[in-house]
Amino acid sequence: MSLSPAALAARRVFAAASHSSHEGGARTWKILTIVLAFPGVAVCMANAYMKMQAHSHEQPEFVPYPHLRIRTKRFPWGDGNHSLFHNTHTNALPDGYESSHH
Repeated sequence: MSLSPAALAARRVFAAASHSSHEGGARTWKILTIVLAFPGVAVCMANAYMKMQAHSHEQPEFVPYPHLRIRTKRFPWGDGNHSLFHNTHTNALPDGYESSHH
C-alpha cells in the first residue's frame, strides 16, 4: 500500500511537530512562568500587604456565647485557664478579655 505524496507530506509534518513539541515544552513553561506565575505571585503579595495595612488592631467586642471557651478541665500549664499560645489581645477567657497593660 503506497501513500500519496500529500499523505507522506502530512506524515512528515506530524512527525516534525511531535518531535519539536518536546523541545518547545520548556520554552512554553518558561513563558507561562514569566507571564502568569510571577505576576500572580506579585498580585497575591500586594493583596496580603494591603490587607495587613488595613487590619484593625482593636479587640472585637466580647460576647459570652455559651458554646465558646468551654473549660471542662484545666489546662496542665500555667494557671489552667490560658491556652498554650494565649495572646491577651486576641484570645478572650471565658469571662472576657484580660485588661491590657498599655
